[in-house]
Amino acid sequence: MIKPHTKLNMNRQQRSLLINCIVVLSVTSIGVLVMINLKDFVNRSEAMRAMNHLSRVVSDYRKEYGLIPPESYVDRIKQNLEGAIRLGDLHYRARWIDLESTPNEILAYAEKKYPSSFLPSGYVVLRLDLRIEWMDKNVFEKLLAQQQKPDEIKLQHQHF
Repeated sequence: MIKPHTKLNMNRQQRSLLINCIVVLSVTSIGVLVMINLKDFVNRSEAMRAMNHLSRVVSDYRKEYGLIPPESYVDRIKQNLEGAIRLGDLHYRARWIDLESTPNEILAYAEKKYPSSFLPSGYVVLRLDLRIEWMDKNVFEKLLAQQQKPDEIKLQHQHF
């Protein structure tokens, strides 16, 4: 027969073991969440850095030739941008920029999706005045729709 104080000790040991397991699982879960968000934050920062590098390339080209580079030029150099792998699918809109375009016109953009993160999904955007910014998906889509010409929309729908 088990003595009552031994049974009490086993319950204390079991309770202690259970609490330790819960603490370890909680700390591990929090650590995994932090790592996922850190990865997404670094990914977003690298995409911003690549867009910043593109901004410098466009600026240099503009200084030398007096206009923004054509899409073919950007296509050739985009793999050499710092952090280009994090940029993803870059959309460069030079063919839709004309003399009536304002400095706020979107020149280039790349969508960044973060489904498993606390970071919101959105777009890394390069404006015609060479400002780089992060835009919420809804804000970006509304702004782009206002700036797009019918031919651009038609071409975009053909590709998707």
